[in-house]
Parts: sequence; structure tokens; C-alpha cells
Amino acid sequence: MPSRVKSLGASMKSKFYTDETSEEEKNMPTDSFYDQAAKETLRAAAARIQSQGPETPAAEGQPVTQVASHVEEPVVAESASPPPLAQPHAAPAAVAPESDYGGFDDFDFVEAYDDEPATGSDLLLPDNTAKSAIRCAFIGVGGAGGKLAKGFLDLGFNKTLLVNTTVKDQPEGVSADHFLLLPGADGVGKDIALGKRVLENNSASVEDAIRTRIGSVDWIFVLAGGGGGTGSACHILQASLERYLQSVGASGQTVYIVTKPTAQELLNPTITDNYESLMSDVALHPHILIDNEKQLHLLRGKVGMLDLYPSANRNFAKLFTQVLKLANENSPIQSFDSKDLERVLSTTGRMVVGSTVVRDVSNSDLGSILYQGCLKSSPCPSPAGKASTGAMLLIVTPAMASDPSVSRKLEAAFSYVGGRTDTLFSGVYVKQPLPGLIAISMIGGF
Repeated sequence: MPSRVKSLGASMKSKFYTDETSEEEKNMPTDSFYDQAAKETLRAAAARIQSQGPETPAAEGQPVTQVASHVEEPVVAESASPPPLAQPHAAPAAVAPESDYGGFDDFDFVEAYDDEPATGSDLLLPDNTAKSAIRCAFIGVGGAGGKLAKGFLDLGFNKTLLVNTTVKDQPEGVSADHFLLLPGADGVGKDIALGKRVLENNSASVEDAIRTRIGSVDWIFVLAGGGGGTGSACHILQASLERYLQSVGASGQTVYIVTKPTAQELLNPTITDNYESLMSDVALHPHILIDNEKQLHLLRGKVGMLDLYPSANRNFAKLFTQVLKLANENSPIQSFDSKDLERVLSTTGRMVVGSTVVRDVSNSDLGSILYQGCLKSSPCPSPAGKASTGAMLLIVTPAMASDPSVSRKLEAAFSYVGGRTDTLFSGVYVKQPLPGLIAISMIGGF
């Protein structure tokens, strides 16, 4: 208690305590008694707080007791135990990095669905530079299939993969990034049973290679030779290809492009059996059959023996690429769009692709000339029966497009071709210079 208060209490005591004061009144507690009691109370409170620790929170609803700063006699706390020895080489505790949201992660989901995809594999092949209305990839299986696939790779379809059981069939100029060697056999010697076994045992590797190298596409074109052991076994990969397309949410499917051996090659029973086996496997899938005998006949006398098959593969790749490209272009007259293309490609059965040039557009029977010309110059065997779907694409010069008589004949040509298919899609494109009226047809469902 302050000294001023003490002196005040003493003076009051001397003032009121007289000789007439009774003994009972004299024995009543004085200010010094209250001072001593207050000190004892504060000392006990300080000791209790010391024993509980400085961080012990007060009970809910109870006020926190504060020790008065004017207590004259300090409370001596018990000595704390010595701190543990510091570890000289102890690793610092890991500190969690602060997020862009400063630890407040209620909105950390907003970047989870950004358009920017996660960084892909280093094995991912470059995007196709060739113009196409659909996202597609080409898978060449076996020696002949690999050589045909190279024709598309040379045109800018970088999403191309060659699958084989031997490096001896790797075409010259194809980098290792586009080649997948399957273990288990150094070639299969036209043994289709062995080819199917090797492909089936490595189907997971093929699917993984397509996923890591090709990435995400909607359509897969499988290219194979009908006489070999590896190529003729390619249909065994169908389940893996379907699983891949389903996993990437593809809108398309698998289309087979198969080469038919020449008449001389078909004299060999093994080659014949392999070819017939593959044709039986793909019969219920969309497929294109390329007749090597017909290609040789069309190219004989135009190229030498060394360049015969490379030229045939290159010409077919250019022909098929034009269909994919034109479906991606606008037309001031009539367009053949991507949905039309997908409808034709998805038709079950065989497709026939061909083209022709008509230099004299004054012929009144222009429709028959265009249709028959596409079939005659096609590398595919001539079809039989009526087609389910088809596309007729005409490329004309500005002068042709401006001539009313030519326009009427083109309309008649579409009617002629349309009468030979259940559904016909058409397109008219204006380009120059041209050697004449160019027609490209793709008829499916045979």
C-alpha cells in the first residue's frame, strides 16, 4: 500500500482512538492488518499463476486475474529446468510453400480446369502440318504398311508411327521417333499366326506408344500389306486402338487401308491365305483396299522399277490427303465439311477413292464421264453393287464457275453420281491454274 495511504490510516487511528475508547474497539483490525492481508492475497494469486504457467488460458466465462504491478514483495518463481542441448547438424524443419492464395485455398480450384494442358511427354511427335478437317494419325504395320505410312509422313502428317517386328523394314529417311520395334521375333516370315501372337503380346506397348507419341487424335488409319505376316496380323490390335480412342474421348474410329498383293504374288498360297485372313478381319470395319496390280498397270511405263512402289504410295497419299484437305476449306459455291467426311469414313464396308481430269467440259454426258473416270483411274479395285455413302468433289477454274452452261452440267453430274449412292455429299471448289475440271470421289459402303 502506498505510504500516503498508510500515513492517512495512522492519523485517522490517532484521531479516533482516545483514552475513553474501549478495549474491544482498540482490538479491532487496523489499516496495517488490511495491508498485510492484501499482500498475502496477491502473493497467493501470483504463486497460483506461476504454477499453472503463463500460457494457460482462462476458463471460458472467467476473467483473467492480473497481478498488480505495485506489489512490494516480488514472487520468486521456481528455477526452470535447463534447455536441451542444441543439435549442431539438425536439418531445419520443412516449411510448406505458400500458395498463390496465401494459404487461403478456398479458391485454389479455379485453375484446375484451365485450357492450358499439362506438359506432355518428351516423346510426343509434332503436330500435323498437313491440312486436314479431322485430327488423325497413321499407323503403318509391317513392311508394306510402313512404306505406305511414309508417304503420309512425307506430306506433313507427323502423327505417324511405324510398327514392325524387324528394323530391316524401316524405310530410309524415317527417324527412330516414328518407329516402334516390337520384341519377340526378327520378322515373322509371313507366318500370320506368329505375327498375331507377337502383336498381341505387345499390344500394351503399341497402345502406350500411341498415347505418348501420337497424343490425342480422333481417327486412326491403320496401313498394312495384305500378304505379309506382320501386316496381315494388324487387326489383332483393334481392341487396343478402340481402348485408346475411348480413353481420349475421340469422335472417330479406326479405318484400315490394306494393299492387295499382285496377281503374281497371289500365286503363293501363303500370301493368298494371309490376304484373305486380313480381308475377313476388316470386313466389318471401314476400309480401303489398294490393288497393287492395278497400280502397277497405271504406273507401268511412267516410272522405273526402283521407284514403282514409292511412287504408288506417294500418289495414293496425295489423293487421300486432298479429300482430308478439301473438307477443311471453305467454298463460295458448295462445301464438303468435316461432318460429311466423318459420315463417309465411318460407313461400314469398303471404300473406293479415285480422281480424274476432264479437259473438255462441254460434253453433255459430264456426270457419267466424271464417275466412270474416277473409278477407272482409282488405285482401288472396281466396286460391285450400290454404295451406301459417297462424296464427289469438283475443283473448277473461275471461268468454269462463271459459265452458266458448265454449272448446269455439274448439277447433272451430281445427280448422276447421287443416283448410285444412298447418300451423296458434294463440294465445289474454285482454284487456278488447273489442267481442266478435276473430280475426286470417295464412295463407301460396298
